[in-house]
Amino acid sequence: MANIEMKHPKNVEGRFFCTDPDDENGEGCIACNVCYNGAPDFFAEDEDGNAYVQKQPTTEDEIELCIEQLEACPVSSIGDKEDM
Repeated sequence: MANIEMKHPKNVEGRFFCTDPDDENGEGCIACNVCYNGAPDFFAEDEDGNAYVQKQPTTEDEIELCIEQLEACPVSSIGDKEDM
């Protein structure tokens, strides 16, 4: 489960977030590129390839796309505040 206390500093405020790679609980981003390739309008990579949320979804289709990325994340580093 994504760690809301260890959010990547580049995340924009809102429902979805990515966990910083330095998360001690082992749920930080591993720079696998799944989310920012699958939904590049919403997820971006920092200089080290780690993901963060650059834009929050607003429509149902956009939210569904972000949820798909959350579910595809191999280390569960994408969080959804509505599920917490």
